[in-house]
Amino acid sequence: MVRILLFSTLLCSIAFCSNAQNLYMPRDVQQAYKNGTRSADGHPGKKYWQNKARYNIAVTATPPNRTIRGTEEIIYFNTSPEPVQYPVFRLLLNIHKPGAMRNGNKFEGYLTSGVHIDHFAVNNQQQDWPYPNGFVLHRVKLPNAVMPGDSVKFTFNWHFDLSVQDGREGMVDSTTMFLAYFYPRIAVNDDVSGWDLTNFTDQQEFYSDFNDYTVTVNVPANFVVWGTGTLQHPETLLQPDIAKRYQQSQTSDAVIHVVTKADLQSKKVTAQNNMNAWQFKASNIPDMAFGISDHFVWDAASTVVDASTGRRASVQTAYNDTAIDYPHVAGFTQRTLRWLSRNWPGIPYPYEKMTVFQGHADMEYPMMCNDDTYDSDTAEALLTVVHEVTHTYMPFYMGINETKYGFMDEGWATALEYLFGLDENAAVANKKFKDFRIAPFTKDLSSDFEIPIIAPGTSLAGNALRANQYGKAALGYLAAKDLLGDVLFKKCLQEYMKRWHGKHPIPWDFFNTFNEVSGRNLNWFWNNWFFTFNHIDLAIQQVAKTNSGYEVSIRNVGGFAIPFDVLVTYTDGSKAALHQTPAIWQANQQQAKLSIKTNKTIAALKLDGNIFMDGNDSDNEWKTL
Repeated sequence: MVRILLFSTLLCSIAFCSNAQNLYMPRDVQQAYKNGTRSADGHPGKKYWQNKARYNIAVTATPPNRTIRGTEEIIYFNTSPEPVQYPVFRLLLNIHKPGAMRNGNKFEGYLTSGVHIDHFAVNNQQQDWPYPNGFVLHRVKLPNAVMPGDSVKFTFNWHFDLSVQDGREGMVDSTTMFLAYFYPRIAVNDDVSGWDLTNFTDQQEFYSDFNDYTVTVNVPANFVVWGTGTLQHPETLLQPDIAKRYQQSQTSDAVIHVVTKADLQSKKVTAQNNMNAWQFKASNIPDMAFGISDHFVWDAASTVVDASTGRRASVQTAYNDTAIDYPHVAGFTQRTLRWLSRNWPGIPYPYEKMTVFQGHADMEYPMMCNDDTYDSDTAEALLTVVHEVTHTYMPFYMGINETKYGFMDEGWATALEYLFGLDENAAVANKKFKDFRIAPFTKDLSSDFEIPIIAPGTSLAGNALRANQYGKAALGYLAAKDLLGDVLFKKCLQEYMKRWHGKHPIPWDFFNTFNEVSGRNLNWFWNNWFFTFNHIDLAIQQVAKTNSGYEVSIRNVGGFAIPFDVLVTYTDGSKAALHQTPAIWQANQQQAKLSIKTNKTIAALKLDGNIFMDGNDSDNEWKTL
């Protein structure tokens, strides 16, 4: 009840501020600006700081055995202005323990006994793990505080059993695994909220620092490992012919079948050691994930992602050869990387590779996707690849707190997926976007769908969370694009990404950057889209004849500042489409008047928002009596 009352107070404050030119700002965000870690012009503040760690991890997997055993060394660097005495660790896979706080019921195969800490040490001094029966969050008292500018070493030995995968990680089949969130990690300690104490319920997503990783995955002979980062010494892990194909793929525009079904059947893929150590390295990245299988085929190619330098990125896919759509996925991924690099956001793909692994999740990780199969529906498979690969930029390149501000990554992935679809097939993209992303919340009268986008994702669930993070947020970004025009919008977006990649931007950094770069105070627009209880609903109130043509009065019943077309049909049969940007609502967000200069007689008018679907389109048309 207390949480509900606090949330209601927050929403009332948002509603009160939505009519002002100043954006609502929570007190912790206000304090960050006062502290000088954030700047009102959208830049990181002069006192901005960000902690990081260096992880050295080794895990052993022996499918079909589901037990994973690991060792880990973490060097944690305290760059904050305060000593660290009580760091917070996260054991995300404890979500599988009976009794864990979870979103909804899970099937029996989902449950495990969780993560078992077998050894824990601080600066080589063994410590008792204080929460042997704990769940996700673990606050540890250190023998000595880590002073600003100093570091501390943590050592873990741990083991856990993989669940049967029904989503983001686990056993895909009896000898195929997807390892994600598998290692003890330090929670984010940032300049706004301090230590991230948000519980993981398997609904909201994640928040991670940028770290350096060396991860070694030990598996038996004939198992292949795909993962985040650069594979070290592939020539020692793969048979000569396989290694040659792998190397050729790094510069090949054509898709190369690195490992075929025949190779798998002949057991001539990997070095024939009892165990092979697959090591991957990555720097300044928020996470690592790995796929393991002894029967997945392997396709690979590459594509130029930076035309100015000729830099290529590797594209790899791993899948069961029975999948109908996956033979196309390497090509889909090439197209996606090229489009993202050259069109939207128009920033060269920032990493050396992208791997799409066949699982059951449709889930993103740095340089990895765990995507389901769509059989013969290759159009759906393509757009799924686009959506998940786009997450490379948001949240991984940008370091977004997905848990609290999921609209800052899912909204962008949804908007860019839509823009990609327009270039591929506008009719299909519009229909899919409307049917799947927009109609469910536009046509539903539930108040859940009117909660402001800025409301913390940690306070939402179900349909309200999904609408805010995906469809509504995407429409907000696309409306801003329509308001500013492509050239200025891209300039603002790219500058935002230049300023904040590798850091932890919050919504106000985004809003302030766009205001500063555009040279316009867009707070009226941000308030309208992100801080109000609005929905989409326009109505034609009146059409009046004037000396120069007609004046059309339009009421914004729902309140959102949307772009729309006025479709005009004249009595002579001719037609016109008059596009209105969201700027029509700047002066008065409830009412607008449009002058149509013409010598012709209008027979009919219609308001058409296209993807900005009207909640009540019965009052969107006018006809001459």
